[in-house]
Amino acid sequence: MEIKEFKQELEKYLNELKIELNENQINSFYKYMNLLIKWNEKINLTAITDPKEIIMKHFIDSLTINKYIEKNAKLIDIGTGAGFPGIPLKILRQDITVTLVDSLNKRINFLNEVIKEIGLEKIETIHSRAEEIGKNVKYREKYDMATSRAVANIATLSEYLIPLVKEKGKCIYMKGPDIEEELLNGKKAINVLGGEVIKKEEFSLPKSDIKRTIIIINKIKRTPNNYPRKAGMPAKEPIK
Repeated sequence: MEIKEFKQELEKYLNELKIELNENQINSFYKYMNLLIKWNEKINLTAITDPKEIIMKHFIDSLTINKYIEKNAKLIDIGTGAGFPGIPLKILRQDITVTLVDSLNKRINFLNEVIKEIGLEKIETIHSRAEEIGKNVKYREKYDMATSRAVANIATLSEYLIPLVKEKGKCIYMKGPDIEEELLNGKKAINVLGGEVIKKEEFSLPKSDIKRTIIIINKIKRTPNNYPRKAGMPAKEPIK
C-alpha cells in the first residue's frame, strides 16, 4: 500500500474517533505497518497481514482507548505481542510513558526495532511473564494505568494487571463482545486484588460491525502480597 492510500484509509476511521494525526505520526504508523508485514514473514507476530485490516483491527482498535488514557500517564501494556495497544498510543501521545511487556524475546526484538526506526521516546520493552513483573518491586504498583488486549479471561487478566497499578490508578481491559458471564466470573478476582469496575463500554469499530468491549477498573486498595501467584497459576486456576 502506498503512503497516500494508507493516509486516506487511516484518516477515514480516525475522524470517527475524533483523532487527528500530523504528517510525522502518519509516517510513523506507515513505517510500523511495513515493519510488521516484513517481520511477520520471519516470525509469527499477527494473523492479520492485509494493510487495510492492520489499519482497522490493530491501529484503530488500539486507539479506541485513547480517551481513557490520562495526561502524562505512566502506562504498562501486558502481553503486548506486536505492540498493541502500546505503540499506537505512544505514536499518538507524546505526553505518556509506555512500558511494553511480552514473554517472547523474538517479539521484544521486533518491538525494539520499531521503536528505533520510528524514533519513539519515553517507551521501554521488558521481556517477562506478567506474573514475574507483578512481583518485582521495581514495577509493582508503580503505574498509573495498565492495559492488555485479547490476552486472557477477566479473572486471570486482573491478576496480571491490577498488581502493577498504584492505588487510585486504573486498568483498561480490551475485550470482544458478549462478556457479561466472563465479567461476572471475574468480579471476585477484581475485588480480591484491590479493584472495582467503574465502567463498561460496548461499541463497534468505526465503519464496521466488529464489536468491542472496554472495561475500566479503578484500584481502590493495595494488592495483597501473595498476588500475583507463580507463573501459570492465574491462567490454570483463576481466582473464584
